[in-house]
Amino acid sequence: MIEATHLDKFYGDFHALKDINLSVHQGEKMVVCGPSGSGKSTLIRCFNGLEFHNSGTLVIDGIEVHENAKEIRQLRQNVGMVFQQFNLFPHLTVLENLTIGPMKVRGLSTSDAEATARKYLDRVHIPEQADKYPSALSGGQQQRVAIARSLCMETKIMLFDEPTSALDPEMINEVLDVMAELVDTGMTMVVVTHEMGFARKVADTMVFMEEGRIIETSPPEQFFTNPSSERCRMFLDQILAH
Repeated sequence: MIEATHLDKFYGDFHALKDINLSVHQGEKMVVCGPSGSGKSTLIRCFNGLEFHNSGTLVIDGIEVHENAKEIRQLRQNVGMVFQQFNLFPHLTVLENLTIGPMKVRGLSTSDAEATARKYLDRVHIPEQADKYPSALSGGQQQRVAIARSLCMETKIMLFDEPTSALDPEMINEVLDVMAELVDTGMTMVVVTHEMGFARKVADTMVFMEEGRIIETSPPEQFFTNPSSERCRMFLDQILAH
């Protein structure tokens, strides 16, 4: 589903991604972790055309991604993204937030879009919030609306960029639980997170990044019990100590 080969990304003189080689297979759950500024968010923003690499090749679901690719619109329809901030339209109800994309982009009728929206509000366990505005919801509920909004586009791949980092501690688990349920649907997922308990439970593959490079890629059992790099071991010691 995702194939990155010798990917490099610059912001001016800053080398944000350095020779990234990565494959994500259909149905795979990949968790990307690492210290702040290691390139994790930049990498997954490249995966849905929010950022463009400077060299190397990136193929997502059969589409070669580059700045002038005609298929970028199609790519973004097939790749959902959930951000740290919820990015909901404050002047629209929850239901309207969920239906606007499928109606405008996929051409669904109002009734079909609403039926899809209600299905996914059920999936994220907040069907009763459909007619409320985002400001009336908790942070955890807003993030679950954001997840449902991506699901309403019937995406093939879901990207999560630290989806719990803006939440109060007691709201984190309600979002992680919804994400864990998505794992069981067979959805292809790439998750940037520091939530190592979640990662250990759901990941097929762990990726550790530092300073724009992939330092380690391994199955979670090996990653957590016997990481091959000293830098990864130090990172885990630090993060698991909290």
